[in-house]
Formats: sequence, structure tokens, C-alpha cells
Amino acid sequence: MATILIVDDEYLIAQILEFALEDEGYGVVTASNGKKALDVIDRERPDLIITDFMMPTMDGLEFARAVRKRPELQKVPILLMSGAQGSVGRASPDLFAAVFDKPFKLEDITLMVNQLLGRPPGIDRS
Repeated sequence: MATILIVDDEYLIAQILEFALEDEGYGVVTASNGKKALDVIDRERPDLIITDFMMPTMDGLEFARAVRKRPELQKVPILLMSGAQGSVGRASPDLFAAVFDKPFKLEDITLMVNQLLGRPPGIDRS
């Protein structure tokens, strides 16, 4: 089962994404900021990361740069969610596979995740 790491200091957003992605058949772990997410990465091996931009301790851009410094995570897709800093993410295609402006459509994120990871076995939504 593919594992997705969600990094967001807004608990409700992280929880909504977690429920939606688990419903799609993915394993999900969460962290409330970039620094905590790096600790989670040490324990888990996420196949995809979804991060917010504006967070305490370490913002999404700093977090993505820290992830990309790790050789084993070079190819892990990172999706950025941002309320106001989407242009920063779009200017860094080497860091982010996609950028979603808040408010986003949950269906758009799940579609992108399915495209990047493939639909988990046993999940048929047709």
C-alpha cells in the first residue's frame, strides 16, 4: 500500500485529506509542520508528500528543499497547497509535482495522487 505524508498545521484540512485519501485506499500519516514531518520521514517511507506552504517552524518551501537534499527522497512527488504562495511553488517545478491553491477541490488532489501513484488495488470507482 502506498503511503502519503500530509503536512499541514490546520488540523481540519489534514484530517479531511487523510479521510479522503484513506477512502481511496492509501495509507496516510500526518505532521503539523515541516520539522515534525522530517521526523515522520525518518520512521516512514512516504511514496508521496502533500504539504501546506504557511506553517510554523518550517514553511513548505523549506520543507521541500530539506526533503530534496535526501538522496532516497529525490523522486518522491511533493504536492503543495497554498492560500497565497502558489506562485512560489509554481516557480519551483524541481521541488513540486503540482501546486493547488486554497480553497482546493478535494477531487483535484485525489485525481493527481491517483495519477502519480496509480489507483490502489481493489479500488474501483467506475
